[in-house]
Amino acid sequence: MGIDTRSSWLRRYGTKVPPRLRLLCLPHAGGSAGLFHSWGGAFGQDVEVLVVRYPGRQERIAEEPLTDLDELADAISAELLPYLDVPLAVFGHSMGATLGHEIAIRLQARHQVVPELLMVSCRKAPHLLTPRSTALGSDEELLAEVARLGGTDSALLDDPDLRELVLPSIRADFTAVARYAARRGVPLACPVVGYVGDSDPDISVAEVAGWADIAPKGFFLRVLSGGHFYLVEQRDALIRDIRARLEPQR
Repeated sequence: MGIDTRSSWLRRYGTKVPPRLRLLCLPHAGGSAGLFHSWGGAFGQDVEVLVVRYPGRQERIAEEPLTDLDELADAISAELLPYLDVPLAVFGHSMGATLGHEIAIRLQARHQVVPELLMVSCRKAPHLLTPRSTALGSDEELLAEVARLGGTDSALLDDPDLRELVLPSIRADFTAVARYAARRGVPLACPVVGYVGDSDPDISVAEVAGWADIAPKGFFLRVLSGGHFYLVEQRDALIRDIRARLEPQR
């Protein structure tokens, strides 16, 4: 497995054979592409993994982070165009789930490309969203929210120097989430799978099930043990589930 970083937006985990399908992975608010590093090569030798690299962190630390999810979705959708020669599946966690939905809408409407599957993790459907104001608080309030939700990235906040580096991108992402108001859900032309941890402090199973309202091609719900970052502790179970869904239809 090789890692191709020629695109500033996409970290590409190449395959040894021509890919049958590509899987696009979108991190959470304040997250980075590193969350999905172990996913490269995990879905078979013919599934290429693309992980989105948001500006303002890791290799793009010098860039200004974006504070609007529609702008992010526009930029990522445009970056994907060279990679649409084979079918595309999408997985987004938390904020990444909203971005995945917006990208699917754009590909469908602007380029007549329908993803094979949209997988949304720990996020309400767009028509069920409620306002969030965390990003508008103090640095201490924002950091407390990140720590409350957990996840591997929260460990960075214990180091004052690293915290100073990552705080602007965290605030930008939380601002983008806060600005993304509830909107009419656009029905998708692909099946949707909803994932959620059974002890997520913010998102209930019923709220994730709301994606069924905009999934006329089929909706499937999978509940795994854990909180908002169940996908870290339940990595193997989640990958097995996704891999089975990405298998060729016989």
